[in-house]
Amino acid sequence: MASPTSTLTAQQVDIRGPRFAAWVTTAVLVVVLALSTGSTLAAGLLLAAQAVVFAIGAVAGPRRSPYGRLFAAFVAPRLSPTVEREPVAPLRFAQGVGLAFAAVGTVAFLLGAGVVGGIATGFALFAALLNAAFGICLGCQIYPLAARLRGGTTPSAA
Repeated sequence: MASPTSTLTAQQVDIRGPRFAAWVTTAVLVVVLALSTGSTLAAGLLLAAQAVVFAIGAVAGPRRSPYGRLFAAFVAPRLSPTVEREPVAPLRFAQGVGLAFAAVGTVAFLLGAGVVGGIATGFALFAALLNAAFGICLGCQIYPLAARLRGGTTPSAA
């Protein structure tokens, strides 16, 4: 049986991993917007790939997402041990929010509605950049309210 400490650690991640993922996401979304000025199809395809990344993060969690795996394999081994962790559930919710914006943007771009695709991508970009640069996860901030509305409990701060 797992000890309470190991269970807590399993439900939390190094705070630097999601910030790394947010930087990669920011770069991808900037490229999506740049592509959209010339080809909504190319923008839609790249945004669809980012939507898959969001979906994996929402379902499997930040450790199993593609950017989480990159962080674990190439970045984390070069860093000092973490002293700050954050709960997984709000991060998964935030990935779901990103997925929603990416899905809307993807469909819009693929249908040739570049303005709608750009707006949806812009919202996702704003959230990713805010997390990457300032450590403010908008989805994580909304998570307690969403959990309360669906009748769940929110994780206590550790």
